[in-house]
Formats: sequence, C-alpha cells, structure tokens
Amino acid sequence: MTVESLKTFCDLVDTGSFSRAARLNFVTQSAVSQQLRNLERKYGRRLVERGPRRDVTITDAGKLVYAAAKQVVATLATLEHALAHPSTAVAGTVVIAAVYSVGLYTLPSPMKRFFSAHPQVNLRLLYRRTDEVYRACIEGEIDLGIVALPARRQQLDVVPLREDELVLVCPPRHPLVARAGAVSAASLAGARFIAFDRDIPTRRLVDRLLRSHGAAVSVVMELDNIETIKRSVEAGMGVSILPRPALHNEEKARTLVVRPFREPGFTRPIGIIFRRGREMSPAARAFLELLERDLGRPPAR
Repeated sequence: MTVESLKTFCDLVDTGSFSRAARLNFVTQSAVSQQLRNLERKYGRRLVERGPRRDVTITDAGKLVYAAAKQVVATLATLEHALAHPSTAVAGTVVIAAVYSVGLYTLPSPMKRFFSAHPQVNLRLLYRRTDEVYRACIEGEIDLGIVALPARRQQLDVVPLREDELVLVCPPRHPLVARAGAVSAASLAGARFIAFDRDIPTRRLVDRLLRSHGAAVSVVMELDNIETIKRSVEAGMGVSILPRPALHNEEKARTLVVRPFREPGFTRPIGIIFRRGREMSPAARAFLELLERDLGRPPAR
C-alpha cells in the first residue's frame, strides 16, 4: 500500500468514477482497479461496489478506509507545501549560549531591540563556560553561541564582531591608579593579581599581554566568573584586567577604578559561532543579523 494508492482510492470515492479517478492521477483505469484490489486484499474487505451502470458505491468498510486515507493524503499535502514554500515568518524560539562576560553586559541592549522588532520570538539565553558553548553549538543544542576570542573549528562557522577594550581594574585609592590617565603594563609587575581560570581564553590572552610587556604579576586568585572577580577587586584582594563593557556600573558607582593601558593591543575580539551546515530558522537568522549590525563595529568611547 502506498500513499498514491490511498489518494487514488479517495479520488475514486469522490468522483464515483474509475475513469475520472484515472485522469486525476495520470494512470489507466486498469491501474485504478489494480490499486483498489490491492487495498481490498490488504484489509480483507470489499471497499466499493460497482453498480449496473458502472457507478461506484462505497461500503461501510470503505468509509472507514476513506476517512483515514483522507487524513493521510491531507497531511502529506500540507507537508509537501511546507517544504516547497518554507515559512519566512520571524517567530518561534532561538536558543543562545554566551559566556558570562559577554552575555551579561553586551547582549541586553540588542535583545531589547530584537524583542521590540519581533515580539513573537522567544529568545532563550543560557550562560555557559567557553568550552560548554562550543560543545552545545557542535552538538546542535543551541542556535547561536557568543564567545570571546572565537576559535576556528571544522564544525563551526564564525562571525567576528567588535573588540572589547581590556583595562586595568583596581579598588579606589590603589597605588596603581593614584593619578588619572593611562597606565603602563610594566607598572603591574609584582602586583597582587586576580585572574580568570587558566582554561578561559581571556586568561590566556591576558597572560600573553603581560609577558610581552615584562609584567610578572603575582596571581593570588583564579576565578571562573567575572562578577566574582569584580567583587574580589572591590574588597581589596588584588587588581585585575577585565573587558571595559563589563565595568559600566562599577565605574558609575565609583566602586572600582578603571584605567586604560598606554600600550596598544589590550583588546579581545568577540564573535558568534554556529554549527556549519545547519539550516538556520528565520528568527535565528534575524537575530544574527541584528547582532552583526549592533556589535559589528568598535564601541563608541
């Protein structure tokens, strides 16, 4: 039994004619008769009766088969139409995973604008460590990942966004920020330093920058969360180097002092990752395009 034979049977019942059912399905009358016999053989029941004028009368068993076959044929037609005419409506759910230092401070404004433009979309934002964002993206658990220092991987595509400035962060009245203005990286030599965990890309970048400028700091704490680092600096446990967008509230409240570096290169790129070859929904594509517009250029200073 095939879907085609079910459709032919429905057309036979609807038209009451073997010849008309044959024309609708581009087959011969004998083919219609053969498909009918196959159905009757399968179910062990007569499905139609032929009248003296070759008219067709459906039996009680045929009515049951007809009702079910109509649903199958209609469902298949809906599926074929959907595949042939994919929806362009920006709706549904978009799942995003971001590292804390980007998701907490960079995404709220773009998300607010996206909600205003597309209120029918549900954005689900997950906060994950860097390695977890890559894993979730590769395994298809999320639509988009947003990370710092995006790495090229065979299974992923990367869309580069802006670069965040990395700045020195100190508690108020710390000797390193006694005077306003930029500081030299070398002035951090020997300073008590609060760092990200060693497996976090931003930590590896900061380590390289400090080494390149001969600043051997004394790492007193290693933490995996930028909020914990900020609170530890506020408590006077040490200084740190953090992305400037994450420090807006503390700068405004003057609970932390922020100083740029004199030397160039104290920046970290951020980017979007998604699984290569995965068909992206219109909603996910729209959010990706909004992020490219909003974050695809250096932030205003």
